[in-house]
Amino acid sequence: MSIKKRGVCELEVIDLAYGGKGLAKPDGFPVFVDRCVPGDRVRVKIVKKKKNWAEGKLIEFLSRSPLRQAARCRYADFCGGCKWQQIPYDTQLDYKKQHVVQSLAHIGRLTHVPVKDVIASETVFEYRNKMEFSCSARRWLIPEELADDTIAKDLGIGLHVPGTFDQVIDIQHCDIMPEQGNAVLAHVREFIRTSGLPAYHLRHHTGFWRYVMLRHSVARDQWMVNIVTRDKNLPVVTRLAESLVDSFDNLASIVNNITDARSGVSTGKEEILLHGREVITERLGRFEFEVSANSFFQTNTRACETLYDVVARYCDLTGNETVLDLYSGTGTIPIWLSDQAARITGIEIVETAVADARKNAAMNQVDNCEFVAGDIRDVLPQLEKTPDVMVIDPPRVGMHKDVVAQVLGLGSETVVYVSCNPATLARDLEMLAPGYAVVEVQPVDMFPHTYHIESVALLKRR
Repeated sequence: MSIKKRGVCELEVIDLAYGGKGLAKPDGFPVFVDRCVPGDRVRVKIVKKKKNWAEGKLIEFLSRSPLRQAARCRYADFCGGCKWQQIPYDTQLDYKKQHVVQSLAHIGRLTHVPVKDVIASETVFEYRNKMEFSCSARRWLIPEELADDTIAKDLGIGLHVPGTFDQVIDIQHCDIMPEQGNAVLAHVREFIRTSGLPAYHLRHHTGFWRYVMLRHSVARDQWMVNIVTRDKNLPVVTRLAESLVDSFDNLASIVNNITDARSGVSTGKEEILLHGREVITERLGRFEFEVSANSFFQTNTRACETLYDVVARYCDLTGNETVLDLYSGTGTIPIWLSDQAARITGIEIVETAVADARKNAAMNQVDNCEFVAGDIRDVLPQLEKTPDVMVIDPPRVGMHKDVVAQVLGLGSETVVYVSCNPATLARDLEMLAPGYAVVEVQPVDMFPHTYHIESVALLKRR
């Protein structure tokens, strides 16, 4: 079959690629098609053609895969937030494990590493403790809405169409956040609609309302509402806060972040407290953490406990060891391990995260954790002793090669590597291979109905 750009062809989808797209291989040539699952026969238009692969846009289904099930969410095919809902959950876990195995083999050339079955999430809906919805002056309509002439296009509050920055689907109900969040979002939407102030125009960078961010504490069943605006208008946002407090009795925090930055980032240049406290309190195991509007916290609380249990098991601490945690963030892993080790040091480049980590340690009466602010490449050479165990939990891009060299130079007996990206996990484990053998990898599902997968790798010094 000849694959040409802008050409139309019929394909059979045979696999799911990491990133969530269906994979067809006509005559062995990979073609990726979004919104498809193995077993679909589809007609597609080739929109991108490279030497070794192509990308197609779905035109129509010729026949649908027997693997498919009805998605619970009406937006599942369009918003990109949880596009695997049409795949049975057990099958999702199989593909996630496969993606880890394939990444290790094809990217890291690690073909004999045992990869365990994925640990499932305790809940597969209503699991996200944070959702961020964009406000747009013009909403994007899903196909069933296009036929309804009564639907106004002047306001959308929801999630972006994948691959776009200016097309927002008006999400009336999101199934992956706790149910009450939908009622809060509906209340805010109606207030904005009647406020007389325009939503943000994502192309012209005008308008007032920018984001609605909701955080939920599983431990206390409390909510934070963060209203992000382009300008400061205290009377209006105060009225919104008052109306929310009148309608919902478990709003522990309402804040207004203000930013005129053109980039699509909800972090404000200024934050105003409108109701309650600047934080909500969440619990992991026996430890409590204060979570502010702009601080990082794992978005699936219960699955995070599962992940950290795996980390602790791989660390295999007796109470006498020293532990070094790289990319320590707000200190959740060091605090989780604090009663199992003699001393833990966390290194993190973001100073506000280090301040939060110190505060979290003090709040939990943890006195054997030290948090250092700085670039890992600058801080590691200052260590006086090699730690017994090293925990590494880098961002999606993985470790810098200079950090890898320093880790190899330190030579800790055990390294536990936590990854949210199988590709960079494989790359980094290959770079660590001269000094460390990979004993096994345990994937943990924290994001049901998406292709994302967390993995924990146990490494032992050769």
